[in-house]
Amino acid sequence: MASTAFPSRDDFAALLNDSLGGEDGGFEGRVVKGTVTGIENDLAVIDVGLKSEGRVPLREFAMPGQKADLKVGDEVEVYVDRVENAHGEAMLSRDRARREAAWDKLESEFTESARVEGVIFGRVKGGFTVDLDGAVAFLPGSQVDIRPVRDVTPLMDIPQPFQILKMDRRRGNIVVSRRAILEETRAEQRSGLIQTLAEGQIIEGVVKNITDYGAFVDLGGIDGLLHVTDLSYKRINHPNEMINIGDTVKVQIIRINRDTQRISLGMKQLESDPWEGASAKYPVGAKLTGRVTNITEYGAFVELEPGIEGLVHVSEMSWTKKNVHPGKIVSTSQEVEVLVLEVDPEKRRISLGLKQAQSNPWDSFAERHPVGSTVEGEVKNATEFGLFIGLDGDVDGMVHMSDIAWGISGEDALALHRKGETVQAVVLDIDVEKERISLGMKQLERGGPAAGGTAAAAAGLNKNAIVTVTVLEVRDGGLEVQAGEDGAAGFIKRSDLGRDRDEQRPERFQVGQKFDAMVTGFDRAKKPTFSVKAMQIAEEKQAVAQYGSSDSGASLGDILGEALKAKTEG
Repeated sequence: MASTAFPSRDDFAALLNDSLGGEDGGFEGRVVKGTVTGIENDLAVIDVGLKSEGRVPLREFAMPGQKADLKVGDEVEVYVDRVENAHGEAMLSRDRARREAAWDKLESEFTESARVEGVIFGRVKGGFTVDLDGAVAFLPGSQVDIRPVRDVTPLMDIPQPFQILKMDRRRGNIVVSRRAILEETRAEQRSGLIQTLAEGQIIEGVVKNITDYGAFVDLGGIDGLLHVTDLSYKRINHPNEMINIGDTVKVQIIRINRDTQRISLGMKQLESDPWEGASAKYPVGAKLTGRVTNITEYGAFVELEPGIEGLVHVSEMSWTKKNVHPGKIVSTSQEVEVLVLEVDPEKRRISLGLKQAQSNPWDSFAERHPVGSTVEGEVKNATEFGLFIGLDGDVDGMVHMSDIAWGISGEDALALHRKGETVQAVVLDIDVEKERISLGMKQLERGGPAAGGTAAAAAGLNKNAIVTVTVLEVRDGGLEVQAGEDGAAGFIKRSDLGRDRDEQRPERFQVGQKFDAMVTGFDRAKKPTFSVKAMQIAEEKQAVAQYGSSDSGASLGDILGEALKAKTEG
């Protein structure tokens, strides 16, 4: 009987290694092909050529949310995790096989910036998980759609395209975007749609969004901006005064920028322009009624008709109220009467006057109170140069400090009066154009203009004439005097009472006392001014001229004595 040779331990190991693909168990960590030999419950039994078969869950052979389409005899690719586990079975994975194959494919598609197909199948913090045919990617919440999406459920378990933003195979990280696909598709649609539009075209759209500066209108895939100034010719403070979200509106395309794909729209362009023929409808000088629509620091806007507004500048609002905010003169929605001052149809501007539609209080005052009449009013303000008096018709008149009182300085005269005091004054001058009224208070004093004909009496006096005057009143600053019996009243300043200091004391005179003085001039009210000092100087010059002595040592007394002696002898 022939002897049978049994393989040695080394031979047996070599045979085993051959059956497993080599010493290193070459199947492990590789994707291999296998055959489905059976389906048991939810597991597929797969033979990959090892001494034992492996079992793989059926769900690994189906896309999320779908059933596996697998039957006995099908050839599939699986990943060999281990050749044999504790139960003597091969550990296989369809998911790992798909993942490895998917990564190879995805890396190629990422390099080419190509779209990939995937399925959103789960939620994680900050976003969602996407199955890219085996590889799991992260979809950030901001990359789901162009606009925020409240409910993503309708988008889950549906195959759809994605764009890979970044990937790292070593770390197993993939980030994808659905939004990028939508924006690209939308850009393609916009580009195609914008080619069909033209400036001046009238088209319908749906209001999608409203802001303070206008509204965005969907023109069927591309948005256009309807600016608030193009909604209507009339003043619109906010777009929601005319339109609401969801409204279907008819608009005209004003401008198209094909580079930026921006479209400007208008609604008022579909209406007739109210500014056509504005010059004829609103001639300069026409008095009109309008409604105040807006008030600013520099004036108020008045609507004359829908779409036509004019500006009343603050300087044209009131005859008497200066440096006052327009809101204190008129109020919004108030009906006012205005006068057209200027029309510029090209710039769409109309200048209006509010005060011009009312009577000029300066003209009215001049009619009621001519120069020379007496008026009464309250001291509104005292300045360093005079008093402002509130007069009839809400106008002010000014009393210069030199016209407050006779015989004292202007500063002292100002100190005699206070704000709120009621005083009387004479109208000296009225300048309607400059809106000025000059008043005098001292002219009402005894012997003044209101006491009876100062101008007439003064007309009989000549400058440098010597007249006899009567003391009417003694003051610290001088004397109030009257020329002749019924002549003009005037004033002699303290310094004009004589050449010597002793002679310049007003207290040495008494009321009713008479003496000679020279007429030195007339003030604005034609009231004469007198001077004893000027008279003395004039007499001295005359005496020197007529009776001067060849003796250089002759005194003034000698000269005057000689003059008096000659006069007596004569």
